[in-house]
Amino acid sequence: MEIMNQLGKKILFFDGGMGSLLQEKGLKPGELPETWNVLHPEIVTAIHREYLEAGCNIITVNTFGANRFKYNEESQFHLEQIVDAAVKNGKEAVKQAEKITGKKGYVALDMGPTGKLLKPLGDLDFEDAVSVYSEIVKIGAREGADCIIIETMSDGYEMKAAVLAAKENSHLPVFATVTFDEKGKLLTGGDVLFTVALLEGLGVDALGINCGLGPVQMKPIVEKLLAEASIPVIVNPNAGLPRSENGKTVYDIDPGQFAQTVKEIVEMGAWIVGGCCGTTSEHMRKTVELCKEISPVPIQKKEKTVVTSWSHGVEIGKDPVIIGERINPTGKSRLKQALKDYDLDYLLQEGVAQQENRAHILDVNVGLPGINEPEMMEEVVKELQSVLDLPLQIDTSDPEAMERAMRVYNGKPMVNSVNGKEESMNAVFPLVKKYGGVVVALALDEKGIPDTAQGRLEIADKIYKKALEYGIEKKNIVVDALCLTISSDSQGAVTTLETVKQLTERNWRTVLGVSNISFGLPQREIINGAFYTMALQNGLSAAIINPNSQVMMKAFDSYRALAAFDSQCADYIGMYAGTGETVSRQTAQGSQKSLSLGESIEKGLKDQAVQKVAELLETREALEIIQEEMVPALDRVGQKFEKGIMFLPQLLMSAEAAKAAFEIIKIRLAEGGEKQEKKGKIILATVKGDIHDIGKNIVKVLLENYSYEIIDLGKDVPPETVVETAVEKQVRLVGLSALMTTTVPSMEETIKLLRKQAPKVKVMVGGAVLTEEYAKTIDADQYCKDAMASVKYAESIFGKKE
Repeated sequence: MEIMNQLGKKILFFDGGMGSLLQEKGLKPGELPETWNVLHPEIVTAIHREYLEAGCNIITVNTFGANRFKYNEESQFHLEQIVDAAVKNGKEAVKQAEKITGKKGYVALDMGPTGKLLKPLGDLDFEDAVSVYSEIVKIGAREGADCIIIETMSDGYEMKAAVLAAKENSHLPVFATVTFDEKGKLLTGGDVLFTVALLEGLGVDALGINCGLGPVQMKPIVEKLLAEASIPVIVNPNAGLPRSENGKTVYDIDPGQFAQTVKEIVEMGAWIVGGCCGTTSEHMRKTVELCKEISPVPIQKKEKTVVTSWSHGVEIGKDPVIIGERINPTGKSRLKQALKDYDLDYLLQEGVAQQENRAHILDVNVGLPGINEPEMMEEVVKELQSVLDLPLQIDTSDPEAMERAMRVYNGKPMVNSVNGKEESMNAVFPLVKKYGGVVVALALDEKGIPDTAQGRLEIADKIYKKALEYGIEKKNIVVDALCLTISSDSQGAVTTLETVKQLTERNWRTVLGVSNISFGLPQREIINGAFYTMALQNGLSAAIINPNSQVMMKAFDSYRALAAFDSQCADYIGMYAGTGETVSRQTAQGSQKSLSLGESIEKGLKDQAVQKVAELLETREALEIIQEEMVPALDRVGQKFEKGIMFLPQLLMSAEAAKAAFEIIKIRLAEGGEKQEKKGKIILATVKGDIHDIGKNIVKVLLENYSYEIIDLGKDVPPETVVETAVEKQVRLVGLSALMTTTVPSMEETIKLLRKQAPKVKVMVGGAVLTEEYAKTIDADQYCKDAMASVKYAESIFGKKE
């Protein structure tokens, strides 16, 4: 693609904002900006052309919010009309600008969030999300877009769906930018390392950050992106922070200040820059003037081996990593039975136990005769990721099971495994290339397992050469040197340790299934612990072990202290000081600790919470359980969320577990003729013109758990509807949400109408485009930066008397 040939030769420039400029041209509050592609093509084309004449190379067509949820059979315009017109307008602008400037411009098909949360947090299925984006890609590619920009994503899972749609339905270059908060976190908790690993694994052509922040606030995050990324970085900031003046949204950074800060970002190493909300052609003209002569900073390839969950990455390197082995039916009769009975709660509790005992990654193997492994593997991966924030190792020899799990996996998984057989490599490597992952390479081939270290190294080299043919780098391969039990091969350990040592010397990452070494021997842990220590001394990167085993964890903690991975022995002291023994909560056999109702809610274990509340109802009053067990658990979750210890998915799963327990209590109260008192009524609504109800739905779940009656008016709600409902239902608190710059005027209009017709009603507001200062300028009573802030404000309002 022509645009890809430009990368690295010069700095490339995206355009700036679209919605705010359409507002200046007459776009009304709540009016959908994409409709102007059809209604006013000349205005949209003129805005594109202004950016191109200002020196921008790439214009994003006016399709940010275009999807089937907005544009369908019932809407004024169908999706095809909107996207078709948008690309045509873009291409016309490029044609017109080229006559004036003599320079070639490129048209980017723009895809933003659907406005919905994906399951299990929301109601949108992952494959449905892929389908939604696929429709847009097919139209845009057919009409001649030059590339695709997926932007303003705050959920890595939705980003993955959009990237897969782009790659499965076109051959266009794919650029991807996310929206971080000032702490470098996505709405759903993902950090910079997660984002880079996910997007590089999926094979995007450039990645970066846009919206949410101005260029000054973005700089520290850009620094982290550049430190992790091995592909071009994009930075498209807002024009600073927003506020409202006379009903109009304005931003606090002028074109000159914007350009100067973006220049600093380019000098840091960004290859592609542009603007987002509040930026204009003048912002971009100044930016191009300052940056066009700067030579792109060469990209340094990063050699980190990283796997991720939905929230964070784990690096497999010199500091040893523990892969929990307990979710594997081999030799585990109770787990086999759980799989046969579809008792996924047992598997979740095994995962929780291993996480509590400091596993970094969890192995997941559900292979059992008589079980539909592809179906079970997909389901177990989804369930584990809904409760735990640890990366998973997808452990299967079934290519279908592997692909189904990798496709729905939220992050970049570890994949166990590939071997030196041509059949294996040809089955596994295309999946790793498509979905991203760190693959375990077994040192065996058609001839079996070599009995020398040299033989195993040769197989590793063969696998590596084949991986390169698929575009898979060495950093995404971890070699399993293979353990052969010493009870049948007395040289088994010696050969394995020598293999690990030689692989380490050649800068390979290594992994071992440690317990294989002791099959057939009594008191196997004695051998396992000693062998594990020897392997670590020889450079082992990761071990598949039982983290619930005191022997294995003592070996791990001792080695890290002795090998200088534990500064001042802080971790060791924290684990063992004053205990006289390890503080591991589980036994070597991995028996599960019985969790309390509060702990079940905190960990988001629905079935466990239901079981526990049923048990408690045998001896305690329902309202007592709510006040003494459930509300304190939700409060603890809220506190952890505010401190950044827990993230949105965990917050919501805890709320769902509490909700499930509440349902049992409701039944008991009804049987006794009692009712749980509601604290008060609250209206929630996403304002007119905005279909993004993610934030509103999150707030609803939490407020309901705190016993508030929620009147959910949905999305795209006219101001009059909010006011009429507030008056009719005698509501004391209204919560309004807006994600888009173009819909904030609707929020202000709604507040003004409430002040006139329902002056006693308090208004709390939230959304990606808002700040505390902005909320004040539109006369909101409270700005809520997240869902827990909404709960706190509600408590302050309903704790007061009328």
